[in-house]
Amino acid sequence: MATIPVLMHISYAKTFKSQPSSIVSVFKVSERIRVTPTTTKTPSPQFSLVEKMFNTLDRAIVKFLDPPLHLSVDPCYTLTDNFSPVDELNPTECEVVFGSIPHCLNGVYLRNGPNPQFIPSGPQHYLDGDGMVHSIRLFNGRVTFCSRYVKTNKYLFENRVGSCIVPNVIGGMQGLGPFVARAALFFARIVTGHYDIGKGIGVANTNLAFFGGRVYALCESDVPYAIKVEENGDVITLGPDDFKGKLCMNMTAHPKVDPKTNEAFAFRYWATYPYVTYFWFDANGNKQRDVPIYSMKGPSLTHDLAITSKYAIVCDIQLGAHPMNLINKGRFVSVDETKVPRLGVLPRYAKDESDIKWFEVPGFNIFHAVNAWDETDEYGNDVVVLVAPNILSLEHFFERVDLIKASMEKVTIQFSTGVVLRQTLSTDNLEFPVINPAYVAKKNRYVYAAISEKTPIKSRMMRTIGVAKLDIATSKENNNKNKEPHDYTVASRIYGENCFGGEPFFVSRDPEDSNLEEDDGYLVCYGHDENTGESRFLVMDARSPDLDVVAAVKLPQRVPYGLHGLFIKEKDLTAL
Repeated sequence: MATIPVLMHISYAKTFKSQPSSIVSVFKVSERIRVTPTTTKTPSPQFSLVEKMFNTLDRAIVKFLDPPLHLSVDPCYTLTDNFSPVDELNPTECEVVFGSIPHCLNGVYLRNGPNPQFIPSGPQHYLDGDGMVHSIRLFNGRVTFCSRYVKTNKYLFENRVGSCIVPNVIGGMQGLGPFVARAALFFARIVTGHYDIGKGIGVANTNLAFFGGRVYALCESDVPYAIKVEENGDVITLGPDDFKGKLCMNMTAHPKVDPKTNEAFAFRYWATYPYVTYFWFDANGNKQRDVPIYSMKGPSLTHDLAITSKYAIVCDIQLGAHPMNLINKGRFVSVDETKVPRLGVLPRYAKDESDIKWFEVPGFNIFHAVNAWDETDEYGNDVVVLVAPNILSLEHFFERVDLIKASMEKVTIQFSTGVVLRQTLSTDNLEFPVINPAYVAKKNRYVYAAISEKTPIKSRMMRTIGVAKLDIATSKENNNKNKEPHDYTVASRIYGENCFGGEPFFVSRDPEDSNLEEDDGYLVCYGHDENTGESRFLVMDARSPDLDVVAAVKLPQRVPYGLHGLFIKEKDLTAL
């Protein structure tokens, strides 16, 4: 794997000056530190009295009912270093410290991720944090950076009160006693009119999507939040969108947009029957009818889906909701080791689930789908191909993330025989995969993915040490279990010692030119140097043998490690 040349790495170090302590400060393990919100309103005395009572009860739950905090949900441990939150930052001009920004990158890069407004006294998983969008506006060589919270109902209310209120979805669901107590306390807040549950409880911290003429910040516990990017790069929250009352409760954070039709395909999952409901949106963002998947046998943490030109593919994995675990002080969300994962394939425009076909794929647990496409066998029968990272050792997902590994696989489903063929494409622990967005739902050749560190810190979220490029065009199904898997990695870039990044995003040099090669474009992402405590925006040449860095932007504020991103071209940005 190639690394950034020594001289280039030194040039970064020279340009990274010491930042003010307010920017680079991190939480010490021995302290519990509350993040001060940027705009705190003073509540009325009556409101404060009610909140004092609720806060007292909340502290009692922590003191008398919570088991000792596991490292994976102890904010003094998980929210340190570059996992710790930052304040909002107004649009600020930035310096290009290496190379130059390609002119085809006029537009805005947005990346979402958890950034808790307040640190609770009780358990908090990294993934529970409030959503913050970090935007970098690029126009004719000028660069402007901005960080803004997604102003969800949860964020606004907690900002007004000055403390955490909504129970954490992941960190707070362990053990029957504390779970019931927190649920009862939150219910009391609702029935007393203290919190409006009708406006949602989500954090909008996972992903960003652009469909129906709007940009959305998403998480799977709520409806999407529409956001707007101003000309100067500022990010404004427009509010939750239930699509004229047609979207009930929540939806996936990973809708799939077909670039040919501009339609979006999505689903929602829930802990009660029916556990998964499929639906889609037309090119104008109008939501179509719900299709409940009654053949889903139990609650599954179905995080992503894939589409082809004819089908949608939903996943039934081993990770799911198991309320009975709480009795034994276990997790509400856990792994069912007796369950065989399945893939459900149904027509994209299905009106009900009558045509869904389920295929068992033992040990195949995916969170993120790379892509899928249609093929036919020698007799003209339908074949569906899916590429995705298979998460190994799924039982460690919450408490020992450092033990999780991923294997990139291609799964070929033959409709006529029901046979499922599998091929390993890479065992390099690749996740957060992306492709050229123009190839969604059709056969693609190249896959780009983040490379996770080999020896992560115990119980912390994984950091990514670089990015890899796979050429999967020559991959063939392999049923010989004794044969060593072939690695289809053709290029990679390692960021440097103690330097980490995140999910890359592919931006075509000219998405309007159908004659361009699939990989003719750039990879963009945020990177962080833990040696200096500073962050940068990186642009890499996606066609070069070593994914060469062609531009680096020094950012005015640290960018915490986050989740998924999106690039919006200038012509689309001006149309919003």
